[in-house]
Amino acid sequence: MSLYNIFNASPKKRYLYVLISCAYVVGSEVFLRMTGGNFVYEASKYFIIIFLLIGIFTGDGLNKKSYIYVLYLLVLIPGIIVASTTLDYETNVRKAVAFNLSGPVCLGVTALYCYKRHIKIKDLQTVLLAIILPMISTTVYLFLYNPSIKDVLSGTQSNFQASGGFGPNQVATVLGLGVFLLAGRLFLQSKVMLLKIVNVFILALMTYRAIITFSRGGVLVAIITIIAFIVMFYFKSSTLTKSRILYTGLIFGMGILFTWYISSLNTNGLIDKRYSNQDALGRDKIDVSTGRGALFANELNEFFENPFLGVGVGKLKELRFEKEGVKAASHNEMSRIVGEHGLFGVIAFSILLLAPLFLRFRNRNNIYFYSFYLFWFLTINHSSMRIAAPAFIYGLCLLHVNYEKPPLHRKQAIKQR
Repeated sequence: MSLYNIFNASPKKRYLYVLISCAYVVGSEVFLRMTGGNFVYEASKYFIIIFLLIGIFTGDGLNKKSYIYVLYLLVLIPGIIVASTTLDYETNVRKAVAFNLSGPVCLGVTALYCYKRHIKIKDLQTVLLAIILPMISTTVYLFLYNPSIKDVLSGTQSNFQASGGFGPNQVATVLGLGVFLLAGRLFLQSKVMLLKIVNVFILALMTYRAIITFSRGGVLVAIITIIAFIVMFYFKSSTLTKSRILYTGLIFGMGILFTWYISSLNTNGLIDKRYSNQDALGRDKIDVSTGRGALFANELNEFFENPFLGVGVGKLKELRFEKEGVKAASHNEMSRIVGEHGLFGVIAFSILLLAPLFLRFRNRNNIYFYSFYLFWFLTINHSSMRIAAPAFIYGLCLLHVNYEKPPLHRKQAIKQR
């Protein structure tokens, strides 16, 4: 259906159907993984790349200045060459490279397509809605899979049973993204009380399911991105709109506090201990990062030992197993890319980090910019790029958003009469 809509859309509207198709894949990725709906584990990222390439070759091309992201994609190639010589003999090089680079390549292609592409704010809202809708399905599924958190409580560690039997980190990440996007709709599009109530109700249910995964990363990222959005929206608004923001913020805040109270009640206070970095007995845990700090340090150490070409794509996981006997995947994309790609990884990450900021200096129209940018940066630092969401959301922060202007010429004509 997505391909049909893309190919049958008018040239001027094709970009919108491309983005909507990608957005729906992003919103449904974790749901499909937890229910076994993906025929290939990384299928969602491949679909996004295919949709975007179709848009590139059948649409209006790319912005000339977007080719900085071509350089980003090119500097990833040496790491593939190194991997072909450093990975163990029994390792499938193709699978290892595909698994570790599907996220970065998905990000690069998304950035190429979105860079300075013009989009109306109402069309952007449609794209974001395409992300939200499958996330609502995910939330409903989680309630059906695990209606009572009390039945599966086992401590303050991340809870797989409360996450649909899937990775709590990834579930909390996508639900946190959904909470942020729903908050955006609440402030921007909920003009009447009924819409506010509906959005707050759905937002509260999604927040509750994100909280009781006991995975903190996605929830904390949601809080930060929502604050960034509200601050941006507030300072760009008129005096009348600012008063409405405060009123909506009060409703939103009450909904979140009530949701936290219910979460604490249903977890017998264990969720409070989780966010206070305590175990079930109330004792403070030594490592607030739950092992991520050690992984980060080890990956940086590999960079210092192999500063020019790195250890090769996918090799970090093997080295960790050789030294510690643990085959743990990286949680931090920044340390992974420099550890596996060396100096080329530093160049690649610098492009990702700085290119959007330089674009922002020249174009301040995207009200979602800082929220999208922060979601990408914070997510890849606690969950790497295991899902497509940070890659696609990064691309959205590069869009040139157009806002509808009031028809001033009509008002002037009326006055002249």
